[in-house]
Amino acid sequence: MAKVAISTEAAPKPVAAFSQAVRKGNLVQVAGQVAFDPKTGDVVGENVADQTRQTFKNIEAILAEAGASIDDAIMVRVYLTDTAHFAEFNEVYNTLVSEPYSARTTVYVGLPAPLLVEIDVLAVVGD
Repeated sequence: MAKVAISTEAAPKPVAAFSQAVRKGNLVQVAGQVAFDPKTGDVVGENVADQTRQTFKNIEAILAEAGASIDDAIMVRVYLTDTAHFAEFNEVYNTLVSEPYSARTTVYVGLPAPLLVEIDVLAVVGD
């Protein structure tokens, strides 16, 4: 079974040697995404809520290219820069996902300013 790189112009181009996502069989792993506008490369939003919305737009575009959607996610990993952002992130996240919810992990990391959130997703296509 071949490993296939997934790429779309509707999401930001990777800034290093990695794919936007990789599909092998019916699994799709979306690389960590941030709130870059795919056309301009600029960060969208100055707060966690706005950055989360843009990050999910990028993720949805990549998943769509792979034949999936956020509803196909089985694992979401969230990287926040500050524990104080957890409630604001969850408020937006809860409007973007639906039951049955995927598994999720949230950790706190350093990201280059002004980025506040990064998210990666593991999804199953054609389940």
